[in-house]
Amino acid sequence: MTTALAPTTSGALTAQDRCDRCGAQAYIRAVLTDGDLLFCAHHGRRYADSLRQVAVEIQDETGRLAETPTIAPIDER
Repeated sequence: MTTALAPTTSGALTAQDRCDRCGAQAYIRAVLTDGDLLFCAHHGRRYADSLRQVAVEIQDETGRLAETPTIAPIDER
């Protein structure tokens, strides 16, 4: 899925953003002329072709799925 060149005005997706199809964490935002649709990576890929035809912008944050989370250091008092 390709992302738009202009930065999105909606900000980064968070854990509170949920897929409109299944309720899983959203990693893709499709900005339409009359609102946004949010999708998990699975449904974003499934509907990618249709979304590209109607979206003004697509914000794809699925690359975050491959990132290694930061682990806080252990407090050894």
